[in-house]
Amino acid sequence: MTSPASYPFCPTETRLYESGKVIAKDFGYEQVASLLDQHPQAVLWLDLFDPDTGDLDVVAKQFQLHPLAVEDAVADHERPKIDRYPHHVFLNVYAVDIATRESVTQFGKTEISAFVTPRALITVRKSPSDTTRFVGRWDSETELGAASGGVGFLLYGLLDVVVDGQYAAVQRLDAAMDKIEDVLLEEGGAPRAVRLRGVHQRKLLAALRRAVAPMPELVSQAMRSDLGLVDEKLRPYYRDVEDHTQHTVDEVEHLRDRVDGLLQADLAEQGNALNDTTRKLAAWAAIIAVPTALTGYFGQNLPYPGYEQMSGFLASSVLIVVISVGLYFYLKKRGWL
Repeated sequence: MTSPASYPFCPTETRLYESGKVIAKDFGYEQVASLLDQHPQAVLWLDLFDPDTGDLDVVAKQFQLHPLAVEDAVADHERPKIDRYPHHVFLNVYAVDIATRESVTQFGKTEISAFVTPRALITVRKSPSDTTRFVGRWDSETELGAASGGVGFLLYGLLDVVVDGQYAAVQRLDAAMDKIEDVLLEEGGAPRAVRLRGVHQRKLLAALRRAVAPMPELVSQAMRSDLGLVDEKLRPYYRDVEDHTQHTVDEVEHLRDRVDGLLQADLAEQGNALNDTTRKLAAWAAIIAVPTALTGYFGQNLPYPGYEQMSGFLASSVLIVVISVGLYFYLKKRGWL
């Protein structure tokens, strides 16, 4: 066995499971090989936080990890996917979180790569995140772990927590949209600040969709019989996760349509308000044009009935008032004022 001095890193977390129960935890990497030898039915969870290539090279040698998979695990912003290699399966997923503080919705995500070998689940996290949710899920499913006992049980817990987090994020976005929907649909259009919040929600949905959309296919691929990860006891649970992933994708698509519809409705309302304003300006211009035209006509230095007489002044004033008032009520009846 390799000496402890040759290990350049310390795992974030280590746990050894046998029949769904933890039989060892928080041990150093130098103990991994001996513990797996001592417990031939046990499976290992090894968690690494932001390791470099040198750190993963040590793990790769022991677990026969493919160099391309190691490269993907170190690189940032890989797409969600699942790849099969001769000695293991590699997958990449995103745990997401949505938080709303003081009317500002914030989106966070953690990229998680995982190597699934016959006896180990090796997770690589590229940003800080809470691993207690995975541990809590495994600890709460001891009966399922005892019935299955393989590394597929650990992968199920990981995927289930990730998918549940994605669905919860969609629900929070939905709740945040409820708060601005009524304002967006107000008569005359929403204030600019509210409209920008709607645009921000659409950007968050686009980012969330990139993390969520590939998940149904990913879980479906994980259940393939030729991978040997999912036995008959685990298959119903994986199908449940797959169903949740599809439901989450459907909710994201529904929210995208909802946000787009609200923004389009707000844009249409702004157009209606602008048309109302334009009609009112045109109506008042027509009313103002009447006295302007009449006073301009009677102000010409030409003889007309009542020229230079009080009767002419009174006649012109009456015409201005009557025509202007009549035009006002006509336009009011047409809804232009």
